[in-house]
Amino acid sequence: MSASSDAQIATEHHSAAGESIIKVGYDQQLTNEDLAPLKEQSWTWYNIFAFWMSDVHSVGGYVFAGSLFALGISSWQVLVSLLVGIVAVNILCNLVAKPSQQAGVPYPVTTRICFGVKGANIPAIIRGSIAVVWYGIQTYLASTAFGLLALKFWPALEPYGENGSHAFLGLSLLGWAGFVVMWVLQALVFWNGMDTIRKFIDFCGPAVYVVMIALAVYLIAKAGWSNVHFDLSEGSGISGTWPTITMMISAFALVVSYFSGPMLNFGDFSRYGKTFGEVKKGNFWGLPVNFLFFSILVVCTVSAGATVIGRDADGKIVTDPVHIVDQIDNTTAAVLGVLTFAIATIGINIVANFVSPAFDFSNVAPTKISWRMGGMIAAIGSVIITPWNLFNNPSAIHYTMDTLGAVIGPLFGILIADFYLVKKQKIIVDDLFTMSPEGAYHYRGGWNPVAVISVVLASIIPICFVIWGTSYEASFTWFMGAAAGFIFYYAGMKLASPYFLHGMHVPAATITTDMEVAADGTMLPGSPTASPAAEAKDTADSTSSAEAEPAS
Repeated sequence: MSASSDAQIATEHHSAAGESIIKVGYDQQLTNEDLAPLKEQSWTWYNIFAFWMSDVHSVGGYVFAGSLFALGISSWQVLVSLLVGIVAVNILCNLVAKPSQQAGVPYPVTTRICFGVKGANIPAIIRGSIAVVWYGIQTYLASTAFGLLALKFWPALEPYGENGSHAFLGLSLLGWAGFVVMWVLQALVFWNGMDTIRKFIDFCGPAVYVVMIALAVYLIAKAGWSNVHFDLSEGSGISGTWPTITMMISAFALVVSYFSGPMLNFGDFSRYGKTFGEVKKGNFWGLPVNFLFFSILVVCTVSAGATVIGRDADGKIVTDPVHIVDQIDNTTAAVLGVLTFAIATIGINIVANFVSPAFDFSNVAPTKISWRMGGMIAAIGSVIITPWNLFNNPSAIHYTMDTLGAVIGPLFGILIADFYLVKKQKIIVDDLFTMSPEGAYHYRGGWNPVAVISVVLASIIPICFVIWGTSYEASFTWFMGAAAGFIFYYAGMKLASPYFLHGMHVPAATITTDMEVAADGTMLPGSPTASPAAEAKDTADSTSSAEAEPAS
């Protein structure tokens, strides 16, 4: 075995991210109680299902789903594109979930198998930076709900609202108040740890559905079913076979791209899955089933809302659920709706943009940055970037987010190529936490040169389309990057010499011969490189059996 033999002495640790097991031989530069393999993986399919409900049921998800039905193609064509896209997301999430569930470690630690124990900071920093920006934007969008709610009850606050004269750094005083409230609420939920987050999303996902269904029924009853239309596009729509096919492909790409962020770091949550089968079941109910039902519910609500509350000042259909419920005559319904969508956004922000950078930034400096501190760094960063200014500048947000997003594809492609084709779905867990040159993931000084070169080359292609391509071409940047990253990495690992990859220290152990893996992809207890969780469980079971036997 390539890891140090004294690494087999394990100690249990409690952290906000869960109970973990750290072996004596684990290097402090790579390890803390939040990043170490979990002692027990207990999440069921419902917890994963609830995760996706929280990820989808947000103001942003509502507007996105509504926008798909405004592309100018018929409703059945939108539904086909949506279904194909979300099935693709389901398959891709299953692929990225397996290594983290198998090893019991979060996404940035999993990337050490392909980028190296130090090189893993490249995907960690990129994903963490994207999460910070979206965390700020989602917090700002949800905070507007509190401003609207305040004005509904206290109209005298209008001078301090968006149309007033009191503003600081581009945001009104009322806007600042709402933003701070949302910021604090999210921080409180996060600070209490993953178990609290699990309970929060377990409740919020179904609760938001109850209110959404009630809102849809209310609006449809007021508007009449005859006024519910699945086509939300303005004008005559798109005609012709090729333009229709082109727009359907674009709708498919938009669905996959929309989920690209949480899909990349889904390992941060799949690591808690009891089995890979539970994760796959949760993904099925949370993605194809949940998102399809959610989208149909959204288009019914938005369509009926256009009749009940009318259109906005520009004559366009209102797709923002916060503004829809704000204009409902029934005050109780409006208040309940506004608060519900605010809570829903707290859910998605925590699971997609708080937990992720918490692990990512902790991975950069494990001895100095804990999971909690990593999350708070992201939260503070989300204020510094003044997300309202970024969101209100279409050009700035386009180049900032599309350029960062163009790198997500290569990171995904590299991880999939490495785990499934190069490493054959096998991980030496102990070597994820060693700086020894003999470690399987040490590569050249802790960096895999093939991965670094691949992510640079694969990112250039989509970034060029972001800068010089059309908006239609830019919608495919994730696919370009993922395919290029996959091909460059796999070809590089096949063609590169051991000296190029590892320098003078080529690991004696091989990935494919140093461990045993069960049929479901989990490591078997007793394997020389089985995870600490499996070994601890095996030891505990043996001890319990011995205690149960009568003394001779």
